[in-house]
Amino acid sequence: MRRFGKRTVLIIDDSESCIATLTRVLCSDFNIIVARNGTEGIETAKKRVPDIIILDIQMPDMDGFETITILKKTVSTRNIPVIFITALTKVKDEERGLSLGGSDFITKPFSAEIVLLRVNNQIKMLDYISTIEHLSRIDQLTGLPNRRSFHERLTAEWKLAIREGTTISVLVMDIDHFKNCNDTFGHLLGDAVLQKLAAVIKDNARKPTDFAARWGGEEFIVLLPKTDSEGARVVAESIRKDIERYTVIFKDNRKTKVTTSVGVNTFSPTKGCSVNDFLHAADNALYTAKRNGRNNVTVHQP
Repeated sequence: MRRFGKRTVLIIDDSESCIATLTRVLCSDFNIIVARNGTEGIETAKKRVPDIIILDIQMPDMDGFETITILKKTVSTRNIPVIFITALTKVKDEERGLSLGGSDFITKPFSAEIVLLRVNNQIKMLDYISTIEHLSRIDQLTGLPNRRSFHERLTAEWKLAIREGTTISVLVMDIDHFKNCNDTFGHLLGDAVLQKLAAVIKDNARKPTDFAARWGGEEFIVLLPKTDSEGARVVAESIRKDIERYTVIFKDNRKTKVTTSVGVNTFSPTKGCSVNDFLHAADNALYTAKRNGRNNVTVHQP
């Protein structure tokens, strides 16, 4: 999502007068950082990761075309919009710049209004892309991250656990007899139950590294890095008890109680271990919890 405070613009230009003019035009609305050649610009971009880069084409040693080629091949900088600013006016130069990944072109001599408009247009596009990206990772009903987000986080935490030799736990849970709840009280009440479970999970996944997500349907999942089996069981039991105490009250004053079953798995991964097996074991524990009468927590036993 959009970052708070001023956005940052990196100006890469060997002309002191051009740098001074661009800084004067943009400094009221943006934080300005400067590099005076392509090599310095690439290093500054990797270190500072600005929101926008304004790049001169005609520079000694490494021109703007070479500079953007390297920027677009570098993971940390490849998605930064680059606006070329140049005295070159041939169509083929603009075509080359855009084909290399440039987002826009400003021709010297330039007006302050044009510079501001084009930079702000790129900022608006960044905000739009950021919003779409955020929405693609969030479950709209519960506000929790979705399955895609969970897989991304699990991959990162799994690698970290391998590197540090730590344990990682996962809780897989769903609402008992949820179909009956929907059939009896309707989907609006079913949605309210899902939202309540999401809120309870948020309240119990308290550590900064804990990560809860909606897995799909009435299923939820919680990742607990650096948490042993007993710690994971305590979190799962707390969630189960909080849901058990909850009474769903509908608009016409009908009431119902709901419960949840939870499967827990804890593992210390090493290279070559399967993430899918890790999740499958937790899923099996969930089914065991249901076979054992529901409304309980079952810990996977290797």
